[in-house]
Amino acid sequence: MSDREGHSGAPGTDDDLSLPKATVAKMITELLPADVTCAKETRDLVIECCVEFIHLISSEANEICEQDSKKTIAPEHIIGALRRLGFESFTEEVEEVLKDHKQQQKDREKKTTKLEQSGLTEEELFAKQQALFAESRAKYESQQQ
Repeated sequence: MSDREGHSGAPGTDDDLSLPKATVAKMITELLPADVTCAKETRDLVIECCVEFIHLISSEANEICEQDSKKTIAPEHIIGALRRLGFESFTEEVEEVLKDHKQQQKDREKKTTKLEQSGLTEEELFAKQQALFAESRAKYESQQQ
């Protein structure tokens, strides 16, 4: 009996886990030729397979993490799990996605805020804002007369 069998469906069990059906349906539709459709039962089966795959990879990554005496599963643990489980062909793409993600994080950290870009202090910006409000108010009032 696998560790997923025999669950009662009570809250907090793996039976509660799923993926958004609309998202999976959209992904399947985009991947299939235009003249091919996918039955609802097939989409549900794909979702179950995906959840099981995530469970499998997570469990294996957790074992690797524990062997490394770590408390947080790192991307390297996921890549190691893929290799251990025979999904070596996935690792190149996963490493590319990880590289892109790290670059996006660096790019986000480099971005400066509008406040920093302005070169003005908060007080100067506040005074400028108040002047704009006053100008707008005066323009509005003159149009009302």
